[in-house]
Amino acid sequence: MIRALIVRVAVAVSLLCCLAIAQSRTYERSFHDSAANIKKALQQVQPAMAGRLPVLDGFAVPASHPLNLYERGYYQASTQVMANAGGDTTVRITVKVTAWYSDPDGSHAGYQLLTSNGRIEADILDQISEKLAALKPEPAGGPEASSPVKPTPVKDDSTLISAPTPQTPVFPRPSSSLSQGSGSQESDASSSSSKKSSSVEESQLEAELQQLQEVLKNQAHPKNLVAVKKSGTPVVPNPSLNAKPLFLASAHDEFEMLSFNQDWVHVQISGLSRGWIWRNALEMPGDVPDTQAESGSGTAADLFRVAREETAPFPGDWAPLRGKTVKLISVQKVDENSKDAGPEMKLEFAKSVLGKGYAEIAAQKSVNLSGIVLIFDSADGGMIAVPQSVLARWKAGEVSDAALWHASFFDPPETFITSNTPAR
Repeated sequence: MIRALIVRVAVAVSLLCCLAIAQSRTYERSFHDSAANIKKALQQVQPAMAGRLPVLDGFAVPASHPLNLYERGYYQASTQVMANAGGDTTVRITVKVTAWYSDPDGSHAGYQLLTSNGRIEADILDQISEKLAALKPEPAGGPEASSPVKPTPVKDDSTLISAPTPQTPVFPRPSSSLSQGSGSQESDASSSSSKKSSSVEESQLEAELQQLQEVLKNQAHPKNLVAVKKSGTPVVPNPSLNAKPLFLASAHDEFEMLSFNQDWVHVQISGLSRGWIWRNALEMPGDVPDTQAESGSGTAADLFRVAREETAPFPGDWAPLRGKTVKLISVQKVDENSKDAGPEMKLEFAKSVLGKGYAEIAAQKSVNLSGIVLIFDSADGGMIAVPQSVLARWKAGEVSDAALWHASFFDPPETFITSNTPAR
């Protein structure tokens, strides 16, 4: 029994040690160099701070799914520079690895964030070290100037060591060996001079470090990034409400914006891969106005009203609702003589009506309806049909507004998109 207890205690201690090592593991390195040289080295290794991964095995830690189910790996590295009290500068590397998860059943496919195994971080730190070594100037007398001229043996209690005698007494920095061989008065003067020089160097280092951090901040956070508002937002190959999604983006995913129009944003996915995202599903950069702010023609509730509601068979041949009973909602303009309100206002009003209509259907459990159909009763009108299952996921917050429209039926499609946007 005592032996078994000893074995269990040993195993527990081993696990705790492993856990402590895993928790304390960081990817950083201290360099005895100036912030100016570190800034130059970071600029030289900038091309290695992001790129595609040929394989994930060897670069990422296996997550809840095998790594062979991931593809299109991409990494993005960010740096943090910290000045130490001793004059050294620490560079910390953080790497974000993303890859497309090919779910076998297709229900959970999408880009996912993986954990780097440290190989990329170590490689970047090695490159910084190499660049810093290349930036160091040679001694004034050439490579041989750094070697001692005459080794003078100095007797110690344990062994003999050689104290090199320099060729010239002039050095750019105070030397500890020289201070040991000088008198007390010279040591005091050298100490005072060293303190003043150290104070000036610290002030210069702090100023250069602030400049370096500002440069890194601007490089790490480009001003042309757009962020996804909700998980499940489709990224499509062309700007069309009927296009088949390439994948579903997650909330807070960021993409580089290449161009945009009134309804769509053209983004860079990875490398040469491009896609389009519904503009209302994105948080735009601060200098780009939202589509709602551009309209300036009042709210959708001021332009449309619900004329009548009824229960009837679906008036179309769309497969998801063909031959099924739906709730028909007729929508009219508040002012019949007003010009076309535009697709944005129609979709905005449709969202409010769909939300209210779904709540009423959910409350009337005795009525079995398969969806809601909105008919804009005007010359520039059209029809929007949404299945009940899609409405339920949308109201539960599982899909975004853009995903709602991708799963809906538009007749004719051009009525609900801009003229420069192809239907299919």
